[in-house]
Amino acid sequence: MVRKIDAPARVPVPGGKLIDEYFGRVNSGDDQVSIAHMVAPPGWEEPAQTPGFAEYTVVLKGSVIVEHAEGTTLVEAGQAFASDAGEKIRYSSGPSGAEYVAICLPAFSPETANRDD
Repeated sequence: MVRKIDAPARVPVPGGKLIDEYFGRVNSGDDQVSIAHMVAPPGWEEPAQTPGFAEYTVVLKGSVIVEHAEGTTLVEAGQAFASDAGEKIRYSSGPSGAEYVAICLPAFSPETANRDD
């Protein structure tokens, strides 16, 4: 079956980050994969999480800072980062913000993100 997505769904989140989901639980009803375009302002950060999904991130502009068990990884435009399900991670943006695409397997959900309080 071929499906065309005419427009993403804007997923509201605090902190000024924009999430436009093309495929996933919100926009297309997919629970096996989510694909979203993200734009984070300079200085954006989110709580640490231990997600129940693998995440693949491709940075288009700016940079994403990823804190994980092995340390901190700076991922700049043109680079990518992957994390396995069950790995504790924390994302933030670099000094010029970040624009990136995130793919989650299975699809992202707030319940399976397992964010720290």
